[in-house]
Amino acid sequence: MGKDEKLTKRRVVLDALDQNKSVDQEEYRVKVKEYQLRLLILQRALIESRHNVVIVVEGPDAAGKGGAIKRLVEKLDPRTLRVYSIVKPTQEENRHHYLWRFWSKLPPYGQIAIFDRSWYGRVLVERVEGFATPTEWKRAYREINEFERFLVEDGTAIIKVYFHITKDEQLNRFRRREADPLKHWKITEEDWRNRRKWVEHNEAAEEMFEQTGTQFASWTIVEANFKWFARLKFLKTAIRSLNSLGLKE
Repeated sequence: MGKDEKLTKRRVVLDALDQNKSVDQEEYRVKVKEYQLRLLILQRALIESRHNVVIVVEGPDAAGKGGAIKRLVEKLDPRTLRVYSIVKPTQEENRHHYLWRFWSKLPPYGQIAIFDRSWYGRVLVERVEGFATPTEWKRAYREINEFERFLVEDGTAIIKVYFHITKDEQLNRFRRREADPLKHWKITEEDWRNRRKWVEHNEAAEEMFEQTGTQFASWTIVEANFKWFARLKFLKTAIRSLNSLGLKE
């Protein structure tokens, strides 16, 4: 079996998504306000608890991750909330185990941390681009699962969300960004380079779901071709996870 055939065989979750799911403007306007209020109430209850929340957001470039995070946090109390945009590690971070730089960012009890990209970079971009050896990224599945189990057993709710769009939709968004002076900064040569390895990135994501979609920290995959639908699903996922902690709305 050749490489391309193996990739195609594994890529069943992402290719099977119904990317036609959408909501109209009025439903979105009403629902986003409702969900934001519910999240605010749950956040207030979280502050008084011995729990904390870690939200991991992954997905291809231009999948709408930033816009979804903005809608989730815009009505929350910023004093007990942090959003981290994870970029390539610094020289100092590279001198430690890859999970080292995330420990100091974990939230104290009662608070929320959102990671726009995360430790899953080890089994996604680092795997695809060759920044991690096969031995390193294959070992990372076990390391990540143990890391997350440790957090969950200590009272953390881990919400892992993967936003996915079609390759054609990504191209449309790239072109719109290039044409918009206010959004031109969002598109870089790195984005185009990642796009050229679309199949490899999807293969890495599919294996990530299989290896790290655990009973205590499962993945939610969001159909993100329509941004309004994706944002509402993201907010609903967060509400459901906070409710699972026994917090009162």
